[in-house]
Amino acid sequence: QVQLVESGGGLVQPGGSRRLSCAASGSIFSIYRMGWYRQAPGKQRELVAAITSGGSTNYADSVKGRFTISRDNAKNTVYLQINSLTPADTAVYYCNAHSIAGISVYDYWGQGTQVTVSS
Repeated sequence: QVQLVESGGGLVQPGGSRRLSCAASGSIFSIYRMGWYRQAPGKQRELVAAITSGGSTNYADSVKGRFTISRDNAKNTVYLQINSLTPADTAVYYCNAHSIAGISVYDYWGQGTQVTVSS
């Protein structure tokens, strides 16, 4: 079992920045990939950024160059630095973890943190 708790969202002005955090607990050694997704009202959930256990990263084209995913293994925490924000970035941001246990693969989600970009 893996538990994920996001934090760091809030109201930010256009052009501003935030750092989102995702703290993982439980069977963290089974995690091979973590990512950030977001979902705006009326839209599908989309992958924003992901990082593997080996440190490889990938980003959605819409956020490339503005967002940065990173991790602190000592704190069991993954971060998403979000910069140059626009109202289009307004969404609930979710932390996700893919985990493997035995021959089974599991998908875990945090509760989400709201990011609102508005003046």
